Amino acid sequence: MARLWKGFTRYTVIGIANTLIHWQLFFVFRVAFELSQAVSNLLAFCMAATLSFYLNALYTFAMPASLVRYALFMLCMGGLSLGVGSLADRWHLPGIVTLVVFSLASLLCGFLLSRWVVFGERGQ
Repeated sequence: MARLWKGFTRYTVIGIANTLIHWQLFFVFRVAFELSQAVSNLLAFCMAATLSFYLNALYTFAMPASLVRYALFMLCMGGLSLGVGSLADRWHLPGIVTLVVFSLASLLCGFLLSRWVVFGERGQ
């Protein structure tokens, strides 16, 4: 079980920086450009996740960052960000709820997706 969570602390530290960038961009897109929560969350995620993907490839999973791995990660997690934002729009939730829910979901889902699928550390 401990092997499953190997690298989670490093992933979390990088994730905190990613989250700060994501949240700031979300509110810029939402307030300054008056975009929906779904679009704001997706755009903010894509911008912030680009840096964190590269850092996690190098420091958390010690594997080279590749375009295929990047695209797979962005497709899966971008879909989650769009889905959370869409539900928030539909239910008229405040932006902070969107960010908190997505940040918590992406911490766990993003780590497991990265570990098992994107960087292929199944059973290692």
